[in-house]
Amino acid sequence: MMDGLLVRADPLGDLVRDFASRAAAHDRDGSFPHENFAALHEAGMLGLTARREDGGEEIGLERACALVGRVAEGCPATALVLAMQLIQIRGLVADAQVPEHIKALVGREAVERGALVNALRVEPELGTPARGGLPGTVARRTPEGWRVSGRKIYSTGAPGLRWMLVWLRTDEERPRTGFLLVRAGTPGVRIEESWDQAGLRASCSHDVVFEDALVPLEQAVDLRLPEERGGPNAQHGAWNTLLIAALYTGVARAARDWLVGFLKARVPANLGRPLATLPRMQEAVGRIEALLLTNDRLVASGARDAGLEAAEAGLIKTVAAENAIAVVQEAVALCGNHALARSNPLERHLRDVLCARIHTPQPDSAYGAAGRRALGAN
Repeated sequence: MMDGLLVRADPLGDLVRDFASRAAAHDRDGSFPHENFAALHEAGMLGLTARREDGGEEIGLERACALVGRVAEGCPATALVLAMQLIQIRGLVADAQVPEHIKALVGREAVERGALVNALRVEPELGTPARGGLPGTVARRTPEGWRVSGRKIYSTGAPGLRWMLVWLRTDEERPRTGFLLVRAGTPGVRIEESWDQAGLRASCSHDVVFEDALVPLEQAVDLRLPEERGGPNAQHGAWNTLLIAALYTGVARAARDWLVGFLKARVPANLGRPLATLPRMQEAVGRIEALLLTNDRLVASGARDAGLEAAEAGLIKTVAAENAIAVVQEAVALCGNHALARSNPLERHLRDVLCARIHTPQPDSAYGAAGRRALGAN
């Protein structure tokens, strides 16, 4: 009790503040925040989308978006890896083609050990599979198991992963495509520390190289002929797009919070009162609030919509990304030189939020899909 009022605990808020205290150092060093994931595991947040029989909670998209958005306020790189964790485990659970033992293995290890999993899909030649094409990573079937060779780029969270869902093709006369579940540390699997981007540096999205790595036959997740695969799964697409929208909205909220503190504390000598008292600043912060409110409502309504179509989800992600970028850019403009100092969180928030445009679907794909839908074009 304090002053007669009940003080409510905010465990997630405590985690977010803790993550924020280390975010600049991890960004500067390009180091993976292992301690953040130890804390998330201790708080029971790494297996939330696992099946209940495996110890999870099978949480829905709305709760997942709220969680990722909050974590992003402290460390967006941590939030990105967490988003991939929630997405991949939920995708395994929801896919009827995935063997039961795979669902149980990944889900239970996430709950009990905090084991991280992500899908490794992007390749140097292929780019993102969302734009089509056969993967160059190849699985060769042998009596002792699958032998996997290839290279994956932009492998988010690579140093922290225990499991890698590797998108590949078989070397059969009629190649099948799908995933193999590969344990990190398997002989023939190595990480090349190639990630040196401007933003989300602590995501450590390095290259992962497979050189004749042996994978048990039973760890084939879903191998099928390409023509046997249907179109994109709308629900899986919604998880991918809306969690990304929530993440970058979290970055924008962190920028807004820093700006508000700055405007309240900054008292120019020629003004004699805080910048926050100026109508121009109040109006500018109001515009920021409008963008954040729009994002919050868009993401929440999309997450509640079980029938959300892929084109709509793509538009929500794209609009939310542009709004988040606009928020941070406005904050930078209002603060001037202060915002661009390397010691200022706004400088990091700006670099991080610009990564929003890179995630699938990119703006051209999102707008193109929405336009074709509106025009009735194929």
